[in-house]
Amino acid sequence: MISPSTLHQDLVALLPRLRRFALSMTRSAADADDLVQDACAKALLNAANWDAAQGLDRWVFRIMRNQWISELRKRHVRLGQGQIDATDADELRTDLTGEDAVALAQLMGRLAALPSAYGAVLLLVAVEGYTYQEAADLLEVPTGTVMSRLYRARQMLAGHLQETRTVS
Repeated sequence: MISPSTLHQDLVALLPRLRRFALSMTRSAADADDLVQDACAKALLNAANWDAAQGLDRWVFRIMRNQWISELRKRHVRLGQGQIDATDADELRTDLTGEDAVALAQLMGRLAALPSAYGAVLLLVAVEGYTYQEAADLLEVPTGTVMSRLYRARQMLAGHLQETRTVS
């Protein structure tokens, strides 16, 4: 079993990756931060249930995914409470040059326009570097579904880039 201090350190090291994954699912900085915090708290409370062979990142990503699904179910009942558009959140603002800010806004817009299932797969494989099988395990879908979603996400982004070049 891992010591509590080591688990804390490992969770802190995972925070940037957890936040990116949370943003890909929630599309809201505030919701993503809440989701990361809840997932970390749940991981700390249930540390005895963690199988070290699984890898801490995969375990916490799965906790986060399951919590987000539960939250969506709750919101479906409440209808419309608690959502903030990611473009309105101050947490995403940085000191970028004008060109960087425009490019980042366009990229975030393209990613946000993707269905969340495609965005999550793209983030896990292209950004986080997970294999197709690892991403499939995390999302609890078949490997073929991951490959299909990744292909479609790339095609959607490429199509949008082509449209942008044609208009310019």
